[in-house]
Amino acid sequence: MFVSDSFCDVFVGALLRYRDAGAYMLHDFMLMTEHFHVLLTPARDKSLERVVQYIKGGSSRQLALEKNMRFPVWRRGFRDHRIRDVADFVVHERYIRENPVKKRLVLEAREFRWSSASGAYAMDEAPQGLKPQKETGLSVDGTDKSVP
Repeated sequence: MFVSDSFCDVFVGALLRYRDAGAYMLHDFMLMTEHFHVLLTPARDKSLERVVQYIKGGSSRQLALEKNMRFPVWRRGFRDHRIRDVADFVVHERYIRENPVKKRLVLEAREFRWSSASGAYAMDEAPQGLKPQKETGLSVDGTDKSVP
């Protein structure tokens, strides 16, 4: 379904609209033709389940309104992973950004339009309070802070 730019625009619009409304902080995202990945931090008063409902339900509703779609867009449920520390954040950020490269849709992550790696979308900073990776000194942006 998400092979048309207009459909992708609707999804990304919904994703950014709920972020801008304060439902969550959005750190990274990637929209493929049949699924999406997000790296986000729900607002203190929102559950992860509610946030996913906003994203999936909001984009489905908008597609129904704009494209006159009357069938389900998304499968029920979702898979989640709680980020444990800086290293875990970096691993998941890289996975999200490299997914279109691994699927051979682009040669470099920044070439994929429907991803935060494209640089076209303002993302929120990494969440504060992640445990540092002591052995490597790895920072959230993937740089090694142990080297002066």
